[in-house]
Amino acid sequence: MPTGGSKQVRAARKRKKRMASVTHDLTDAQWDALKTSWGGCAYCGSATTSPQKDCVQAISRGGRYTLGNVVPACGSCNASKCNAEVTGWLRRKKLDERSFLVRHYEISTELTTRFASGESLGEVRQDSVGPPEHG
Repeated sequence: MPTGGSKQVRAARKRKKRMASVTHDLTDAQWDALKTSWGGCAYCGSATTSPQKDCVQAISRGGRYTLGNVVPACGSCNASKCNAEVTGWLRRKKLDERSFLVRHYEISTELTTRFASGESLGEVRQDSVGPPEHG
């Protein structure tokens, strides 16, 4: 962490205080399931070998690291989104807002149900939480 009285130091202290004041309950198994379910960056869809945890609702705006609030993001999207409100950011970047929101809801619901029922991570399949097929 930076030292001294710079803006960066103050921001780091504020973040540390915010992080300590809330409960973060995302487990490693849940994070692995999220990465598998999304199959890449949740925002732009790019395949990334090292996705970053991004809070849909930023921690600075009251979000937490939880199954329903975290998505895998490529470094570019994560840095670009920063602490922006997700729908406004998706519109500015000309990304498919509706598709993201629908998929986020489906994946969150599916994984929440699976983890609540005690299913093992091995049973979470990428194709089981994709968008609904139309026939």
